[in-house]
Amino acid sequence: MFSLKHAVWLVLLSLSVVSCSTQQSLQQNNLYQALGEREGLTTLVDQFIIEIVKDKEIFPYFAKSSVSHFREGFINHMCAISQGPCEYKGDSMIDIHTGMHITEGDFNRVVELLIRAMEHTGISYPVQNRLLARLAPMREEVIKR
Repeated sequence: MFSLKHAVWLVLLSLSVVSCSTQQSLQQNNLYQALGEREGLTTLVDQFIIEIVKDKEIFPYFAKSSVSHFREGFINHMCAISQGPCEYKGDSMIDIHTGMHITEGDFNRVVELLIRAMEHTGISYPVQNRLLARLAPMREEVIKR
C-alpha cells in the first residue's frame, strides 16, 4: 500500500532530480562564467597568442597580423560564443580565412595550441570540452579557404 512515508520519499526524490537537472542546465548556460568572464578570456587569449608565437608551423599564418586587433577580436569572439555579454562584430570566419589555404593539419594544430593555452590557464577539461564544442562548427569555415 502507498503510505505517506512513500509519498514523502517520492516528492524528495523528484525534487532532487529537478534540482540536479536545473543545476546542470545552469552550468551549461554559464560557460562565460566558467571561463572566468572577461578577465579569464583575456588571460586565455594572451596565453594562446604566446603559444602561437612559439609555434614555427602556425606562426607564419599570423606573422602579418596586428596582434592587438587579433587579440581584441578573439576575446570578443570567445565572449560571444560562450554567451557572455559581448557581441562579436568582426569579420566572418570565412572572410578572415579565405586565401589562407589552411589545411586540416594546420587547423588541428591551432586547436592543440588553444588546448595547451587552456591547460596552462587552469581551465578544467569539462569547460574546455564545452568551449571546443562551440568552436567546432566553425571548422568548415576555416579549412581550405
